[in-house]
Order: sequence, then structure tokens, then C-alpha cells
Amino acid sequence: MPELNTSSLPDLIFSVLFFFMMVTSMREVTLKVQFTTPSGTEIEKLERKSLVSYIYIGPPTKDYRAALGPASRIQLNDKFAEPSAIREYVKQERESMTSQKDVPFMKMSLKADVNTHMGIITDVKQELRKAQALNLVYSASLDKNK
Repeated sequence: MPELNTSSLPDLIFSVLFFFMMVTSMREVTLKVQFTTPSGTEIEKLERKSLVSYIYIGPPTKDYRAALGPASRIQLNDKFAEPSAIREYVKQERESMTSQKDVPFMKMSLKADVNTHMGIITDVKQELRKAQALNLVYSASLDKNK
């Protein structure tokens, strides 16, 4: 009985590995707040998501609710933050961009819970204005009833 030819096996393994590397996306941030996005009718999909930095606003998850309470909190990357930390966050996001020519096109996306009070959103918007991050996007889901 002839031996099994395994010369093409490494090529096959690397092809499968390359396929999984291309189709898999890694989660960048561990969510510590819960949010249900508001719905809207005039929604546009973002073209270049690499230029978008996210600010999450909502009540803490069950793991953090006992220590922090049920009030809405701001999450920047993997940390809870106060509105005063937003300017430093914007600065870090600008510096971490791969191409500095894309900095003027950077967008800040607010992913806020539908029940979040406007006071905290206004505080975030004021800090973004002070940081000269004027391109603001609100995340929402498509309202299918209208």
C-alpha cells in the first residue's frame, strides 16, 4: 500500500488559518455599561469605522451596579470615567491613529442608552467641544415600524 502524500498539508493549514484571521473580528472593548440604542428613521451607515472612537453611556452592568449604583455612567475604552476625562481620551485617540492625515476626519460616536438623561449627554458634548472633537455621531438602530 503506498504512503499518503502529506506535502500539501501545510498549505492547507495556512490557508484555513489565513481565512479565519480575515473573517474574525476581535472585540476591542469590554462593555461595563448596558445600553439599548434609540431607534430612528434617518440612519446612515458609517463608511470608515477605523476613524470612529466610541463613548458608551448607560447604567452599569450587574457586576458593577452594587458598587456604583443604577445611575448612568460614562465608559471610555475599558474604564469608567468622569466627563472631565474626555479631553484626554480624545487626545489619546488622535495620537493613536495610524495616519495623521486622517485626524480631521475622526468621529466620536455616542452609544447611549435610550433612558439616559440628557444632562450627562450634554456634559459629554461640552467636553467634546472643549477638546475640538466636533464631528459627533449618535448610534441608533433602524426603526422598522415607520
